[in-house]
Amino acid sequence: MDLCGKRIILGSASPRRKELLAGLDVEFEVDTLNNYVEDFGGIGSAREIPSLMSKGKSHGFHRALEADEILITADTMVLCGEQPLGKPHGREEAFKMLSSLSGREHEVITAVTMRSESRETTFEDVAKVSFLPLTDEEINYYIDRYKPFDKAGAYGIQEWIGYVGIDRIEGSFYTIMGFPVHKVYAAIKDLSAPCGAV
Repeated sequence: MDLCGKRIILGSASPRRKELLAGLDVEFEVDTLNNYVEDFGGIGSAREIPSLMSKGKSHGFHRALEADEILITADTMVLCGEQPLGKPHGREEAFKMLSSLSGREHEVITAVTMRSESRETTFEDVAKVSFLPLTDEEINYYIDRYKPFDKAGAYGIQEWIGYVGIDRIEGSFYTIMGFPVHKVYAAIKDLSAPCGAV
């Protein structure tokens, strides 16, 4: 992909986002230094959290962007009913999250902010995921084997639990992984063209 001289910076430590962005065949660097402090005070709806977080991570980047740079930040949240599920803080919380998802449908919302020196856009994508009923044994096996403590909702769809526990999805598989690559690709094209403008 011709970036017209633009340099892509991925402001995320997620190995899955790194893998998916690499899959778009664009060159990029990873820089995760950030001053953003998570604060949901005054937020109206849980659905707004991913966009708020994504924008916060972008503007919390540790330095000003140069004219030829595009910064990408993102945030993913699982919404079970009206209950937002972020990353679990330990085994007990991971078990509780997976138990609440068992036998139910939930939504996964991923928001992405792309910012250059002079332009900024934030977009999100929503996918629905349906879990089969999971036994305590299956949940414990997954947590012990895969330790999903860095994943929203305490699971990765691309892992064992996705193989055995998910019977239906509506929307992008990659949005559920945490990076809606189809929308990211379109935004990169928009921000990197026409050549000579950002």
